[in-house]
Amino acid sequence: MTIGDDAALQLVISLHRLTRSLRRSATADSVQLTHLAVLALLTQRGPSRIGEIAQWVPCSQPTATAAVLGLESAGLVRREADPRDRRASRVLLTEEGTATLANVARGEAQVLARRLTALQPDEIRRLVEVEPLLRRLAEAGDGPAGGS
Repeated sequence: MTIGDDAALQLVISLHRLTRSLRRSATADSVQLTHLAVLALLTQRGPSRIGEIAQWVPCSQPTATAAVLGLESAGLVRREADPRDRRASRVLLTEEGTATLANVARGEAQVLARRLTALQPDEIRRLVEVEPLLRRLAEAGDGPAGGS
């Protein structure tokens, strides 16, 4: 079964709206969205160079550099020499960075759990059953912006 472009567009819009509203509700001003994207990327991909971060987030290299500087000053990431090229550095997640990302995710999950109470039990079950499919879709396109 395939869906039309309009249905896919509506699904994308709904997913974006849900994600943005969960982030706003759960994080308040604690962590900037670009910082969250960098932390999530480092969790997924491991140590990365600034250029890789910019490509994967996606954002400009100056934006990625600014985000890393902010995360570094907060103790959420650290830099080390890149073993492939000692002149370059790569960014690594610290334990505090891992904990911060987990806390944000837990906060978003709590907001979602409260919102789910507005649904019927059968609707909640159907949503929970969709999670593995959403994960597979996310992993199928796991690549830099515009590619996989």
